[in-house]
Amino acid sequence: MTNTIEITIPILNEEATLAQQVKTAHSYIQENLKDLGIITITLADNGSTDNTQAIGEALSQELPNVNYLRLEKRGVGLALKSSWTASTADIVGYMDLDLATDLSHLRPALSSLLSNKADVVTGSRLAKGAKVIGRTPLRNFTSACFNGIVKVIFRTSFSDGMCGFKFLQRSKLAPLMVEGAQSDGWFFATEILVTAEHLNYRVLDLPVTWTDDPNSKVKIIKLSLEYLKAMFALRQRLQNAKSAPHS
Repeated sequence: MTNTIEITIPILNEEATLAQQVKTAHSYIQENLKDLGIITITLADNGSTDNTQAIGEALSQELPNVNYLRLEKRGVGLALKSSWTASTADIVGYMDLDLATDLSHLRPALSSLLSNKADVVTGSRLAKGAKVIGRTPLRNFTSACFNGIVKVIFRTSFSDGMCGFKFLQRSKLAPLMVEGAQSDGWFFATEILVTAEHLNYRVLDLPVTWTDDPNSKVKIIKLSLEYLKAMFALRQRLQNAKSAPHS
């Protein structure tokens, strides 16, 4: 049987770069990864108010194996959950529209899952062998702090929960969401990793080459507060799951 893979790209008001970036990713996949199976790109639009919807719909008509999914409510986690739970693919995952993580890492990430050497694969900008280009000292410091807090609170072994490059066996998704991965926001992708380790799933920490997007829309203070709130909510959910009686 042919392997099926679905890569979700969350989008929000991306009219300026959407067509170019999707065509770049689509071309790379068609030229380099067709031997891995049928790879679909799903554009998960979580509440855009500009011309993103029209462009996304046009791309889904123009390019084979590109789908457009419209959500009226915002939230990266919500976009990923909506896309992944509707998928029938063997492997689901996501990457950011800015393609900050070099596309050459798709093959090792997907191959590890297809060969059943991992349950979850996460890109890491902090693992040995990773290369980060053009990132500001402030964003480096913020990232190191949050990854450090995650390690302290959850005693995790993965190195970079925030990198926007993650893939997993879809069969593992339901248990992950039941046990802890439930946030509608940015922290959902980190919740996947924390909960995966909690369930003793095999998490591959893949060092990546990552190029900073100078036009990133990330608001550090707002995101920091969201992450902290979500971290403590996740810790409570995992503690409740651990103490709940099992039939």
